[in-house]
Amino acid sequence: MESFPAFANRLRKNFRHFSRWAAREGVTAFRVYDRDLPEYPCSIDWYEGRVHLLEYPRASSLKKGTARKTEEAVQAIGEVLGVAREHVYVKQHRPKVWGREQYQRTGLPGDWFTVCEQGLKFWVNLGRYLDGGLFLDHRRTRARVRRESAGKRFLNLFSYTGAFTVHAAAGGAPQTTSVDLSSKYLDWAARNLRLNGIDPASHERVRADACEWLPLAAKEGRRYELILIDPPPFSASRAMRRSFNVQRDHPRLLEAALRLLVPGGTLYFSTSFQAFQPQWTLDPGFSVEELTPGSIPPDFQRKEVHRCWQITRRSDRQRA
Repeated sequence: MESFPAFANRLRKNFRHFSRWAAREGVTAFRVYDRDLPEYPCSIDWYEGRVHLLEYPRASSLKKGTARKTEEAVQAIGEVLGVAREHVYVKQHRPKVWGREQYQRTGLPGDWFTVCEQGLKFWVNLGRYLDGGLFLDHRRTRARVRRESAGKRFLNLFSYTGAFTVHAAAGGAPQTTSVDLSSKYLDWAARNLRLNGIDPASHERVRADACEWLPLAAKEGRRYELILIDPPPFSASRAMRRSFNVQRDHPRLLEAALRLLVPGGTLYFSTSFQAFQPQWTLDPGFSVEELTPGSIPPDFQRKEVHRCWQITRRSDRQRA
């Protein structure tokens, strides 16, 4: 228990600091603790009185005494944050065999509730999946999309629960297309749109493999001013003809997506795969800029949580 007071004090200090910051930013879900101390290698996210605690068992300090460390963390959360045990969702980020395994649902029902982000609301379920439905580290990129979406057609590939789509629609995008292989996530996206007073019928949702859908979209003559791509590191759904590996497949994915981007348009590409190395070769008509670490919000202390790039197609005037 020697390290327990230090952990509790760090949790108290972090929550005091980030709760004030979050109030100024208008967010009610944020990271409180990000593997700050080696004795407690976990992340702790606050969701309006509920807590998501994710442990990282690969760390050497978790090889022994995992259960004790977990209980100490839950105890500190109760004492410092005032959260009841039934509202602390404990999960483990166990390493998977790269290219062969992916994360699945927990099998638990979980409970549904909403959180706020800069005037918008989102449905969250911390019990059912490894992630609760809202990737907190993409907060700054969602705000960027919202600022840039007025009057633009927006394409959201691997759209998950549609948080980017909600921001784009709220920012004035008259047309959005959200593509995901999961009907459950697309329904979740519709619920998020409806929660914010946005008619889901006015925003297209497509159940498809994004890699296979893109060539069809090009043949249909679809064009977008704003595109967001945030694929999983790996996916091997039964509904896919072949597995998806972000390192292997990102060049062809981007090549296909950029065909849909109009002159002057912008594409954002992000990945959480920590070993990712960009291998794209862009036409001279495109410019690329990496946005990380500036795309990562201050409540995430570990800046390798994702990488993000902005790719812009030069307008005809700029090319001339």
